[in-house]
Amino acid sequence: MLRILFLLFITIPLLELWLLIEVGSGIGGLPTIALCLLTAALGGWLIRMQGISTLVDAQHRMAQGELPADHGFHGLMLAISGLLLFTPGFITDTLGFLLLVPQLRQLIINRVMPVQQIGRPAGGAPNSSSRKTHDPLIIDAEIVSEERHRP
Repeated sequence: MLRILFLLFITIPLLELWLLIEVGSGIGGLPTIALCLLTAALGGWLIRMQGISTLVDAQHRMAQGELPADHGFHGLMLAISGLLLFTPGFITDTLGFLLLVPQLRQLIINRVMPVQQIGRPAGGAPNSSSRKTHDPLIIDAEIVSEERHRP
């Protein structure tokens, strides 16, 4: 895993530099810089809009008594998207814009969290209809305590 990260930290910046030089030699240096700034500004605006939308939807679900677990993952991916979009380069911008597609984010969430418990009442026991798949490794339990009063 460490080798893969090291390889990514070496190859991605080199690829970004190569691509920036190629685009700059084709359209010029100032238009290339302007294009990088434009993608950062557009990405920042889109992240803000989607972040607000995700927050409002999470608050709406919590008001209905549901646990919006996947909204945390959406927020995390929006933060990663922001980092990618504010990093100069066209490859990172492309990856950042891809993470702004809600369906792609949901696909990634479904891979990371195969058993989603969306629709589960907050503080309550899960019902069988709230799970997309049944996992035999999950055991639902309820803790019941009895207070014993001494005379």
